[in-house]
Amino acid sequence: MADKEKEVLEEEQAKEETDAGVDSEKTERESVEEKAADGGEDTAGEEKKGFGKKQKKDKKEEAFKQKVEELEDRVKRQMAEFENFRKRTEKEKAAMYEVGARSIIEKILPVVDNFERGLASIPEEEKGGAFAEGMNMIYKQLIGELDKLGVKPIEAVGTEFNPEFHNAVMQVESEEFESGIVAQELQKGYTYRDAVVRHSMVAVTQ
Repeated sequence: MADKEKEVLEEEQAKEETDAGVDSEKTERESVEEKAADGGEDTAGEEKKGFGKKQKKDKKEEAFKQKVEELEDRVKRQMAEFENFRKRTEKEKAAMYEVGARSIIEKILPVVDNFERGLASIPEEEKGGAFAEGMNMIYKQLIGELDKLGVKPIEAVGTEFNPEFHNAVMQVESEEFESGIVAQELQKGYTYRDAVVRHSMVAVTQ
């Protein structure tokens, strides 16, 4: 009887140990599976996190690139505006110079007229004198300087009447010239750089 009880006890003990081993293996397997699952979730999370960082970096780079392009466009616009301003300023300066030069020339022309009248009024016997020669030299110097500036006398006598250059103040009869030809110049006209500063006052044949 004692031997039989001992066998039963040993069988129960062996069964308990087997069950314990099975439970232990199951627990270990479940633990490994849980760790693997956790590891997979961590890897997926890290990959997702890395992708998010890359997207954020790409957006920052795109925004920076767009900002650079905007600044470059602004600089180009400002440079173009400055170039236009410079050209406009130079053009206005040149126009002001032309206006100022024309104004001075218009004031000098009466002086030239008076020189010519004075030289024309010198008696024939005094034209070779020192005074007449001095006046003539000053007149030539004045005309020479005007010529260097681009001031030219307008051709009149013997040319066809041209309202762009001539101002007809009277008509005359002439056997020398045909009708419509300038027969007499009453006041000399001048151009400045191909633009009329003063029209010639002329008499035109009928």
